[in-house]
Amino acid sequence: MVKCDGGSIEGYTKRRFPIIDWLPVYKPSWLLQDILAGITVGLTAIPQGIAYGVVAGLNPEYGLYAGFMGPFIYILFGSCHNITIGPTAIMALMVQPLVLNFGPDMAVLICFLKGCIIAVLGIFHLGFLLDFISIPVITGFTSAAAINIASSQFKSLLGIPGRSEGLVEALKGIFTNLDKINGWDILLGVSTISLLVLLKHIPSKRRGTHLEQMGWIVTLSRNALVVILGTVMAYLFHINDMEPFHLTGSMGKGLPPLSPPPFSTTFNNKTYNFVEMTTNMGTTLFTIPIISTIEHIAIAKAFAMGKPLDATQEMLALGVCNIFGSFVRSMPVTGSFTRTAVNHASGVRTPLGGLFTGALVLLAAGFLTSCFKYIPKATLAGVIICAMYYMLDFKAYRLLWQAKKVDFMTMVITLVVCVFLGLELGILIGILANLVALLYFSARPDILIAVEQEIEGRPVVYVTPEEAVTFPAAENLRANIMRLSVESIGNVILDCKNLKRIDVTVAKNIKLLAQDLSLRGQELIYVNAIDDVHRVLNTVAPELSSTFKSTVNA
Repeated sequence: MVKCDGGSIEGYTKRRFPIIDWLPVYKPSWLLQDILAGITVGLTAIPQGIAYGVVAGLNPEYGLYAGFMGPFIYILFGSCHNITIGPTAIMALMVQPLVLNFGPDMAVLICFLKGCIIAVLGIFHLGFLLDFISIPVITGFTSAAAINIASSQFKSLLGIPGRSEGLVEALKGIFTNLDKINGWDILLGVSTISLLVLLKHIPSKRRGTHLEQMGWIVTLSRNALVVILGTVMAYLFHINDMEPFHLTGSMGKGLPPLSPPPFSTTFNNKTYNFVEMTTNMGTTLFTIPIISTIEHIAIAKAFAMGKPLDATQEMLALGVCNIFGSFVRSMPVTGSFTRTAVNHASGVRTPLGGLFTGALVLLAAGFLTSCFKYIPKATLAGVIICAMYYMLDFKAYRLLWQAKKVDFMTMVITLVVCVFLGLELGILIGILANLVALLYFSARPDILIAVEQEIEGRPVVYVTPEEAVTFPAAENLRANIMRLSVESIGNVILDCKNLKRIDVTVAKNIKLLAQDLSLRGQELIYVNAIDDVHRVLNTVAPELSSTFKSTVNA
């Protein structure tokens, strides 16, 4: 019977509500840093939220609805002070088909269900399942998502009406609508991208000269600056009865309603109940929580700054953020690498910075939506395309190519399938390709088999497995030894010094190998076996005990 004393309850409560740990030691000097970081992140979150709302096929205000509840809730449950929660490009792209086919209520409901799934995974400590998704698969998936998201903005960049969901459809839409290209939109979009790149690379330091500090502020708030600049230009043209750019258009007014997530919906004059909604989500209902958790935990690890990360707590925090977000019409949210990097660079000290980020986004959603209708689509397209370019990790591609070609090919397979056949199928194919490679190398482990002049002047076959030998490799090991150990060769020595374990199938094949060799008048001698390996062999093939030697020279 387990007793729950006061200390264990207090420790558990602090783990599940980290604010209890850091708030009592909060220093007044930290407040200014948290305010500055929170506002700086908010200036990035507002234009990104609007842009990702558009990517998701929702009205732009949905991106703002997704941008304030997450930071508020994370203050209570988050264990990494740098993390900022909100809409991301990948989440927007994954939810887009559901929104286009079944309406915005699907995005809100899947936000709620995703939160429940992630929270349950965290409660039962099932996060280890994500370890089966390798870095090459994640890299390929992320790169494909960046390509698809960027390509979905090509039409807006060129001033062509309509939307496209993938690279092929985007290119097809461009070449079949060349007559609809708007030069003003192209000029504005290209200028936006150029200005973003320029602002990203201006000399800047948070603790430098006044000029460098000003450059640092400009660099961090560059997304907001280009959106404001584009909006002001469009408004000036509008009041002079000129509209050279395609505009975002009207947005919902005011704050989102506080209500439970929709468990039924009506879209295009058709009503769907809860079962029909979840059925129509298909595999997305499971892939979105998986990808969201991977994205969040990867960011948390990157910004843990050497401190141990409580992955279970982060999963719980992410799940609760999505659950509460669904009550304010939020689309699915997760940790954002861009905004987390801005938060870290701004010198945030505690998760309290999220209070000011969320407040700024909330104010924008409540009072500035009338201004957002003047945001040019080409400006948002430029912001998204520029952000997606920096999601392409060229260093990782080079590293995979130089380190291991098999991992590079797994990444390429994942990327290609994700781009041309869809993200869900792509990641499944990538995982399958990874497992096939894993099984192949399990069946063909590195085993040094050499013919040497060793005993009594007669050549022997000296076998040294370089890693664990499991059942897929058993038959191949036996066949290779029999091929080399012809009758003119002496005995076979199996050096087990590198083996930490073997299974029954391997032991059985070693027994059969010994029997085959005995028919030739040869003997199998195994040496340097640890106790566990010796025990398995002695159990399966006790007749080999007489040939066991503690060392090769025994």
